[in-house]
Amino acid sequence: MSFIIRSDWIWRCPWAVGQTHRSRGSTSRVCPSSSLAAAQSQSRPLRYAVLGAGFAGLSVVWHLLKHSPKELNLSIDLYDEVGIGGGASGVSGGLLHPYSPKVKLLWQGAECWNECLKLLSIAETAALAFGEPNSEIGDPAQKFSNFVVRRRGILRPATNVRTLDALNHNAQNSLSSCRIETIGMDTAQGLVPDICLPLNTAFYMPDAVTVHPPHYLQGLFLACKNLVKELSASGFGGKELCLHQKSITSLLELEGEYDAVIICVGAKADMLPELSGKLPLRTCRGVIAHMQLPDFIGEYYPDHGPSILSDAWLAVQGSRSLLMGSTKEWKSRNSSPIVSADEASKALEELLPKASAIYPGMKNWSFTGARAGLRALPPMTPDGSPPLLGCVDNLVGKTHACKYWLFGGLGSRGLLYHGWFGKLVAQAVLACSENIIPSEVTSWKNVNT
Repeated sequence: MSFIIRSDWIWRCPWAVGQTHRSRGSTSRVCPSSSLAAAQSQSRPLRYAVLGAGFAGLSVVWHLLKHSPKELNLSIDLYDEVGIGGGASGVSGGLLHPYSPKVKLLWQGAECWNECLKLLSIAETAALAFGEPNSEIGDPAQKFSNFVVRRRGILRPATNVRTLDALNHNAQNSLSSCRIETIGMDTAQGLVPDICLPLNTAFYMPDAVTVHPPHYLQGLFLACKNLVKELSASGFGGKELCLHQKSITSLLELEGEYDAVIICVGAKADMLPELSGKLPLRTCRGVIAHMQLPDFIGEYYPDHGPSILSDAWLAVQGSRSLLMGSTKEWKSRNSSPIVSADEASKALEELLPKASAIYPGMKNWSFTGARAGLRALPPMTPDGSPPLLGCVDNLVGKTHACKYWLFGGLGSRGLLYHGWFGKLVAQAVLACSENIIPSEVTSWKNVNT
C-alpha cells in the first residue's frame, strides 16, 4: 500500500488567520506550569511538537486537540520521516483484544480496550466521510475501499497442555465487552472449516477485532484534521496542525521552538543522541508475510471466519487475503520496512509450518510480499509490560519543567495501548504535570538502565 504526503503540509483554518508559528531561532519557549495561561494572555499559539505519526503519535495529537481548552490557540507540528503510519505501526497485524497469551486481562486492559474502540469508531467515521482525493492520503478509492475494522472475532487455539488449566481459569474472568468463550472442535470448525485444535479446545473472542492499521491511521489523521476545523469554527481559539515529512535526528533541532516535545517514535527513541542508552527498551524486528489465495482455488476463507492467534497468527483481511506473522529478531537495529528475498524466505520457512499446524488450508495460499517493523519492548514488571511514559527532561539534560515527554515502549500491544495512554500523555502535557499518569508507567525512570 502506498500513499502520498507532501513534505510540509499545514492545515490552518480560516478562523485561525494571524496565529502563525514563530520562526526558527526565536526566543526559547519552555513549559512551566504557567505556560498555558501565558499563551492565552498573549494570544499566541501554544506550540507542541509530536515526533512520530504512528499509533502513539496520532493518539497524542487527537487527545491534545480534544482536551485542550476551546479558547486556547494551539499549534501542533507532527513529524515523521515517512508519513502517516509509515513505521512499525503501519506494518502491524492489527489483532485487537485486551488479553495476554494466556487470555488473562492485561493491566488496565478494560480502560485501554474501551478507549481504543472509541478511536476506531472516530477513524471509521472520518474515513467513510472522506470523498475527495487528497495529496496527504492519496486516492480515497484506493485507501478506503476496504475495511478499517473487521469485526469477526479472534480465535485462540490451546496448543500447550501445561497452560490449558490457566487458560480455562482466565477465560472465566473476561470483560463483558470482550467475551471469551471456550469452544470445542465442532464449534471451531463451524467458524473456520478444516481448522485443527491440538487439544480439542479453543478460546473464541467474538468481540475482538482485526484492524487494518494503514487505513485506521489515515482515518485517525483525517479525524484530527476535521477536529481542527470544528474547533476553530467554534469562534474561540484557533487550532493548527502541520505534518512534516522529516526525520528528527536530534532533539536539539527543536530547541527553542516549542512549549513541549512529545517523543512517540517507538524503537527510534533510543537512536536519538539525547536518549541513547538511557531507555530500558529491547528491540525486536518482526517480518509479516502477505498471503493471497489464488483465483483458481475454489475454496476461500469464510466471511464470518475470525482471525487466528497462535504460534503464528493469521490476521484475515478478506476471503482471499490475510497477513501471517510474525518472526522475532531480537536486538535488531534495522528499522527498514523493506524485506529482502532471503529474509522473506526464512520468514516463510519459520511461519508456514506453525500456521499450517492450526489451519492446514494455508498450503493453498501464495506468498505475495512481506514487510517488517522494529518494535521497542519495555521491561517486565509485576503489572506485565506496560509502556514507558513521562517527562524526560532529566534524561535529555534540560532543566525546564515538563518540556520533553516520552510515550514509548508499546511493544506488540501498541494498538491496544495507544488510545488510553495517549490520552493520559496529552492531559499531562496540557497540565504540565506528570501526576496525571499512573506511577506504574513512570517508575522506570527510577531504575538505572
